[in-house]
Amino acid sequence: MGLLNGIMGHASEVSIEKIRKEFHPILLEDEQIEKAFKLIRDMLVFTNKRLIMVYKQGITGSKIDYQSIPYGSIKMFSKESAGMMDFDAELKIWLTGESTPTIKQEFRKGDNINEAYRVLSKYVLK
Repeated sequence: MGLLNGIMGHASEVSIEKIRKEFHPILLEDEQIEKAFKLIRDMLVFTNKRLIMVYKQGITGSKIDYQSIPYGSIKMFSKESAGMMDFDAELKIWLTGESTPTIKQEFRKGDNINEAYRVLSKYVLK
């Protein structure tokens, strides 16, 4: 089911321990990873300071683009939960100055989109 969800474009949660070493060089001294979600090769990583969008490029995925989005630049976010006959939920994030969502990410029904929403709420709404 994991491969099928990746092909379908659904994010699934990733163990923080599995990615800690990869992110150590780019995190601040007092920055910690709160949650991470993977989509095939790309990732959404929520820290206590920012949202990091990770895009792996090329055939081998050796070229990696890390985009940092400070929580202060997020003006609005929403989640559309999966319905009875719907198997996925969607997280949308609007950045300051944008009228449409800049980030749209689908989650499987079983994956906890609420955790991503909770981390956003914790840092954007303070």
